[in-house]
Amino acid sequence: MPRVALTTLGCKVNQFETEVMEGLFKKRNYEIGEFNEPADVYVINTCSVTHLGEKKSRQLIRRATRLNPNAIIAVTGCYSQISPEQVESIPGVNVIIGTKDRHKIVDLVEEVVGNHRQVNVVTDIMQAQNFEDIPLFDTPGRTRAFLKIQEGCTNFCTYCIIPYARGPLRSRSLVSILAEAQKLVAAGFKEIVLTGIHLGAYGRDLGGSVSLIDAIKTVLSVSSLARLRLGSLESIEVSDELIELILNDTRLCRHLHLPLQAGDNTVLMAMNRQYTAEQFSDLAVSIMRRVPNLALSTDIIVGFPGETEEMFNNGLEVVNKLNFAKIHVFPYSRRKGTPAADYPDQVPEEIKKHRVALLQDVSEKKADSFKKAYIGNVLDVLFETKSNKIIDGLTGNYLRVYADAGSITEGTICKVRLEKLFKDGLWGTIID
Repeated sequence: MPRVALTTLGCKVNQFETEVMEGLFKKRNYEIGEFNEPADVYVINTCSVTHLGEKKSRQLIRRATRLNPNAIIAVTGCYSQISPEQVESIPGVNVIIGTKDRHKIVDLVEEVVGNHRQVNVVTDIMQAQNFEDIPLFDTPGRTRAFLKIQEGCTNFCTYCIIPYARGPLRSRSLVSILAEAQKLVAAGFKEIVLTGIHLGAYGRDLGGSVSLIDAIKTVLSVSSLARLRLGSLESIEVSDELIELILNDTRLCRHLHLPLQAGDNTVLMAMNRQYTAEQFSDLAVSIMRRVPNLALSTDIIVGFPGETEEMFNNGLEVVNKLNFAKIHVFPYSRRKGTPAADYPDQVPEEIKKHRVALLQDVSEKKADSFKKAYIGNVLDVLFETKSNKIIDGLTGNYLRVYADAGSITEGTICKVRLEKLFKDGLWGTIID
């Protein structure tokens, strides 16, 4: 039985796509191995959001060639899509696939077995028209499952390469979404996470007949589903109907991830973001007033070209006013092929590092404040992992909770009394 080892760089969508490809290999009787061990085939699902992601992708390719110089090496994902010629030139690479046609991966691998010739099937992603619907053949034994319902992005933020790597909007049909959700629940998953490259744009390519709300309602129609969580959304795509769904169906997690990216309007305009800092703030305050116990997380890019000290401080002021549960802080990464890479007034690295540290300090304090507010409360926790007699998992509003495992197993939802800060979350006592 041939052995294949797969590895992933980048986002949750990439992780989902790797699981799909793993299932395709299992279906063809391949044994799944660890990436740091010898294998007959290595699959590297790459990232191209930053140059660091591309560098790590190249490092993983070279690692695979060292582990087994005779292995077939298949490279897929955003880096392959953006720079197929670069990937072609890396010694040992046999199969190059971009961000579509991954359903062909096993056939392409087997096509080059024996002759080790190179096959490149990367084409113009901007011509893609249909969602590549590859059902999960196998469901890895975890408690949360990702369900990709949408591909592509048309935002064209000036710092982001993803629209060029993923192409136009393509949405999965509601029939396919329902079938996949039913399969995941039947396999024992308690929580499904809806994900996509531009999740809030779901359905726009289908003539406006369906929207993200329809996709959510479709998954919630699976009555035995315990939880549904949403991936990242643009703030301007949060509708009143979505808020009403969160309020009326306790299975829809009270956690929204809304990227702010910058808290200064000049920077937001330069980024080609479609809102002002005031609009984002007003919406965030309104949502948190309407939805008790909501966790609001965000992304912020620090050191965008032209960001002055005053602009950065404007952003700090916005952040300080909002009750974020978590802030993901990123230094701006100059990405060739995006408009911002050629902008004047690139911020020096040492200034970016200083601003990241300042904002990270604010982020940690806000995260601790959010967690402390729940000490003494009893919340439902879906336990995910167990180690050294300690079990941990997540509440619906994305608090990480640890407890003495006792006889509790992974995949169990228990009521837990939250007692104190612990590691990256809270320590609690299981009471049910």
